[in-house]
Amino acid sequence: MAMAEKARARLQKAVRSSFVEMYIRLPGTGKPACDTGRITSSCNYTRLFMNRELAMRCLIIHNPASGPRSDEIFDFARALSEAGDEVCLRGERLLYTAFEYYLFHKPAGCVSATQDNMHRTVMDYLSDTARGDLFPVGRLDLDTEGLLLITNDGALAHALLSPSRHVAKTYYARVQGVVDETDVNLFKNGVDIGEEKPTRPADLVILGCKADVSEITLTITEGKFHQVKRMFEVVGKKVLYLKRISMGPLVLPEDLAPGAYRKLTAEELAALKNEQPKRNED
Repeated sequence: MAMAEKARARLQKAVRSSFVEMYIRLPGTGKPACDTGRITSSCNYTRLFMNRELAMRCLIIHNPASGPRSDEIFDFARALSEAGDEVCLRGERLLYTAFEYYLFHKPAGCVSATQDNMHRTVMDYLSDTARGDLFPVGRLDLDTEGLLLITNDGALAHALLSPSRHVAKTYYARVQGVVDETDVNLFKNGVDIGEEKPTRPADLVILGCKADVSEITLTITEGKFHQVKRMFEVVGKKVLYLKRISMGPLVLPEDLAPGAYRKLTAEELAALKNEQPKRNED
């Protein structure tokens, strides 16, 4: 119980800067002991949670002047879960997990960041998680759509992004100009985009061409700045539309709309963790 008491104390300090709706259900009951309760001071909050016999176990903490302290909420959820209580957020059961993994379909117009003063961020779309430690793995340009992994697993993120590993990333693109076999062979051998070394071999597949606009997929195993766009600029063509459709074993679901997200399935997570990209031996 010592951990639970410490978590209660930490959360008590955070109530003035939190917006949280949370239930604590007594073990063995099918519903919360009450529907609502409003806590407006740390004193009331302390009495509510420190006295485990109180019937009122539901609270809404609100201070619009500040953002949520979700790290405190999850510490609290973990401690109470271990003590046998159920913790719910906005009416949904909140299960503590050390790491979370979300597959997000990034729309154009938002940035791959946790916060930004000018644009909406990818994190603004995650509305049903209270965690404050999530971040996007890598980045997609402001105007680029597609698959983005969001997690708080730093070790996994490092493995996917490390330059010494070659995790495949496949993009669908519409390109101004006729992409031909000359481009395919050039991309296969590496392209000089003005950096110290040419790009690593890339797999360019031509899907078709209509009205001087080519449809292609391109698989690369590195992540240089604006790499896909720069590769096509070298051959005198311009990327009009770009969408990442896969990253490692993860594939963007066709039924996941731009701006939508879901948790990784157990199979997707296992494939992601079991993948062992080859280290760079250049």
